[in-house]
Amino acid sequence: MSDTAHPLLPPGTPLLRRSADAVQVGGVDGGDGVLVGSAPAAVTALLRGLDGRRTQGAVVADAADAGLEPRSVAALLDHLRVTGALVDLDAADLLASDAGPAAAARTAAELPAARDPDGAVRWHVRRRASVVVEGATRVGVPLATLLAASGVGRVGVRDDGVATAGDAVAGGLAASDEGRPRALAAADAVRRASPLTDLRPLPPGTAPDLVVLARPWAASDPLLAGLQDAGVAHLVATVRGDTGVVGPLVVPGVTSCLRCADLHRRDADPHWPVLAAQLTAAGAPGGATLTCWATAVVAAQQALAYLDGSGSPAALSASVELCPPGLVPRLRRRPAHPSCGCTGATSPSG
Repeated sequence: MSDTAHPLLPPGTPLLRRSADAVQVGGVDGGDGVLVGSAPAAVTALLRGLDGRRTQGAVVADAADAGLEPRSVAALLDHLRVTGALVDLDAADLLASDAGPAAAARTAAELPAARDPDGAVRWHVRRRASVVVEGATRVGVPLATLLAASGVGRVGVRDDGVATAGDAVAGGLAASDEGRPRALAAADAVRRASPLTDLRPLPPGTAPDLVVLARPWAASDPLLAGLQDAGVAHLVATVRGDTGVVGPLVVPGVTSCLRCADLHRRDADPHWPVLAAQLTAAGAPGGATLTCWATAVVAAQQALAYLDGSGSPAALSASVELCPPGLVPRLRRRPAHPSCGCTGATSPSG
């Protein structure tokens, strides 16, 4: 590995003294540990100091000053990379996370999670991303706080309503927000989670990287057609009845859309349009706190996978359902409907 790499050992990585002359790096909860069998005190200090802000060349030089053999240190760092225990930051990541000691402390635990399939950290990609959450609901606001705390640079919550007592949820709107505009109360919740997150609306004519539809019945959202036509990716995250629903994650022109899901429902039940109208008018979704939070967590994971490019999100042309009391995720496929044409496929009737 180049001497200009910036190695980071996640701060929560266990460094365990196995004996008087051996240290184990990681290796708990089913993971593979790395055993280091010399100078345990010096090695522990070296590893604890891997905060990603020094180049590998500087780390090896400091280790040599502490009495460690440079080649052995370089080999140890390379071995930790192979096992996935060590990640490397680049200059863009450092600039995106260097906003003072408090921000650096908040960022330390988040940086290692922003990886692409090759293991490279993509923190700077998150910091440049923008997400709009439509609906300051018991899912929408906790989701917005999770995305902000996970490093998404600009997070907005849009809602024209006024907070009620039933909107309060842990990590979201507070009981004291009752009577306040939901959008302002949601902005305060995001600010508490991540003070440096940009809460400003996007400039006119600028599209967000992702819109999350957290309203009661997202398939009827009046914004939906505009998002599809503008090519803006959007993700459903809500609670229906007592079940959390995440997805589909719609990438216009690539995956199935929410109209596809509606058409499939109409095929299965001719009464569906009447039922859907009633669902649309049903009001704000409820859901137990655990269900709302589980839904927000799964939605955040899907959103970050999309924004980071860290894998293929499970909610592409599918939805993830979380039914209490177990809240075990269940994947339901949402294929493109042949009569929709959203993916460019030709309708059999056309």
